[in-house]
Order: sequence, then C-alpha cells, then structure tokens
Amino acid sequence: QVQLVESGGGLVQAGGSLRLSCAASGRPFRSFTMGWFRQAPGKERDFVAAINWGGYNTNYVDSVKGRFTISRDNAKNTVYLQMNSLKPEDTAVYYCAAAPGVWPPPGGPAGFHSWGLGAQVTVSS
Repeated sequence: QVQLVESGGGLVQAGGSLRLSCAASGRPFRSFTMGWFRQAPGKERDFVAAINWGGYNTNYVDSVKGRFTISRDNAKNTVYLQMNSLKPEDTAVYYCAAAPGVWPPPGGPAGFHSWGLGAQVTVSS
C-alpha cells in the first residue's frame, strides 16, 4: 500500500487550466504505475490517464487526449495531471491511484490498490 494525497483542484471557467498533484508516501513510489480517475455525481468512477513507473509510457481516455497531460517526478514522489482547455463536462472529483508496476495499466479501478481522497474540479460554462 501507498498513501496518496491530491491537491490543486478548484473552480475554473471553461477554457481554463488546472494542475492536479498527488503526493505519495509509504512504499517506494517508483515501483508503481500511477493513474488518475474521475467521478461525476451519480456516475461511475472512470479512468482518465495513467503513467508507467519511468514516465515514458502514458495512456489517456479519448475525451481528454490533447488537453490533459500526466507526468511524474519520482524524486519528489509526485504525479501530476495538467488539464488545459477545460470543459464543463470535466467537472468531477478527481482521484489519484496506484497499481502494481505493470504496463499497460489495469483496465479499471479494480486493478488499482491505493487511492487518494479526491480533489474537486468544477468547470463553469
């Protein structure tokens, strides 16, 4: 297990940008595949992006490709999600998650064993 804490959420107008951070503590950070998920009210928790242990492989859901960028700094035990050109439909609670260091990443939330408490992102129109 690894402990995860998200930060950087907030309220932004459509077209704006936010950067989420996820700080990890506990077991060695570099051994994990890291992912971001989001959950809107009344909906399931959906995959957004993932990055492998070394940061050289990434994967995105189609709806965020070209707008969101996942990255990691293993020296700082932190993974980031840069979100540009935000849309109202991006409004959700965003969760950071860790999975065993495999690639491609697990296909859904069940494959990730550690989760943060989430950060609210609200995009106004």
